[in-house]
Amino acid sequence: MKKIAIAMLLAGSTLLMADGAAAYAKCAGCHGANGEKAALGKSAVITGQDAAKTVEQLNGYKAGTLNQHGMGALMKGQVASMDDAAIKAVADHIAAMK
Repeated sequence: MKKIAIAMLLAGSTLLMADGAAAYAKCAGCHGANGEKAALGKSAVITGQDAAKTVEQLNGYKAGTLNQHGMGALMKGQVASMDDAAIKAVADHIAAMK
């Protein structure tokens, strides 16, 4: 029974990492596959950005309280459907980019 629980826990953490990559897919169009682009020529490059900073920014965009580089409305639409877990997964994925 313990082996099954451990296997499920490991599978869940693997899925969470995969979910971060999957959720980031809609970001790649503007930010690049590895976060290497300045989105629409306006944003900072996000490759390796601190996860806590990314969570803070995405939550700000989602709440409509952040409008960096005039991208608030566009980013609000991008993150509107993301829950806290998805935001955290994307932030962790971005932080792990090199």
